[in-house]
Amino acid sequence: MTLYDELVARGLIAQVTDEEEIKELINNGKATFYIGFDPTADSLHVGHFMALCLMKRLQMAGNKPIALIGGGTAMIGDPSGRTDMRQMMTKETIQHNCDCFKKQMSRFIDFGEGKALMVNNADWLLDLNYVELLRDVGAHFSVNRMLSAECYKQRMEKGLSFLEFNYMIMQSYDFLTLYQKYGCNMEFGGDDQWSNMLGGTRLIRAKLGKDAYAMTINLLLNSEGKKMGKTQSGAVWLDPNKTSPFDFYQYWRNVADADVLKCLRMLTFLPLEQIDEMDKWEGSQLNRAKEILAYELTKLVHGEEEAKKAEEGAKALFAGGGNTDHMPTATITEADLRDGTIDIMGLLVASELSKTRSEARRAVEQGGVSIDGEKITDIKKTFTPDELSGDGFVLKRGKKNFCKILFS
Repeated sequence: MTLYDELVARGLIAQVTDEEEIKELINNGKATFYIGFDPTADSLHVGHFMALCLMKRLQMAGNKPIALIGGGTAMIGDPSGRTDMRQMMTKETIQHNCDCFKKQMSRFIDFGEGKALMVNNADWLLDLNYVELLRDVGAHFSVNRMLSAECYKQRMEKGLSFLEFNYMIMQSYDFLTLYQKYGCNMEFGGDDQWSNMLGGTRLIRAKLGKDAYAMTINLLLNSEGKKMGKTQSGAVWLDPNKTSPFDFYQYWRNVADADVLKCLRMLTFLPLEQIDEMDKWEGSQLNRAKEILAYELTKLVHGEEEAKKAEEGAKALFAGGGNTDHMPTATITEADLRDGTIDIMGLLVASELSKTRSEARRAVEQGGVSIDGEKITDIKKTFTPDELSGDGFVLKRGKKNFCKILFS
């Protein structure tokens, strides 16, 4: 099976501009491709993770990745998939986020000499002469075509600013610059980026002629990432300080039955033959598939040692007893006590398993709260420091939210 065929079999490819030429390039390790990452936070998240896995696959086959950090485009904000305007960031914040991205990406991509590049579009976008850009690039863009692009439709309903309208031109200019400076001949991105990617392809072909061939490929990254990358507490981050390895493991351990094989194909590096065998699994066997998925992805992001710890913690939770050392922990202090005790609702709030006491009350009254496997139904149940001391206990809300409670 060729690399391109494997990408298709794994469900990664959504749209391509020139399939035969793209096959030739990536199958023979001739592609120099880029994916853009706007540094809108100080950590990459699950949506980015899908892109990084793809870059790793292609690099392993001899292709050269370029990770483009959008230090310049982040000052504008991509309107794709949004109904409101993105918050403006300072240059200092953008630079800090860029530095964080580079550190995280290095776990997936080999940035050794000649193997991959990381570049920042602030290096060329921030020094552009506006009139020169209009003459050099603007003449190649049809406003009618731009307004029909999917990435602008939602924003048009509430009002698309001229600032955001320029995003397609900026992204297209990125592709042109990368082509000219580094021989980048292919752009990858999520399906919501298709219009922007086509803009870059058309710009290169218009300015440099047919011999200067550029190609784009659209992968089902952003839509999948947005669907899968959210939990009750927010986004799933790759930074262990924002999403712990245990929580990251649990997130994948709890994917829907219908999604587990899709995730295994798209995100892990397990052989397709092994994953295809799991197609026959059902019932409790699907839980084993989820454990494999969670372990493999946690190992990719956080390393094998953290993956093993997370796996041990999860087994202790679901099997009862066992080693709870690697579970998320909430420490109760004297400040959390009222008249020397803390009630069950206070525990739920202090551990962040509930946002408010009223929410905690509902959880208890509905029978969704337990301690070390024993259901708690009395909202007046209280705990003293002596009861909280020692090795602690496991507080659980619902099927998937839990933590180890300690007292200090």
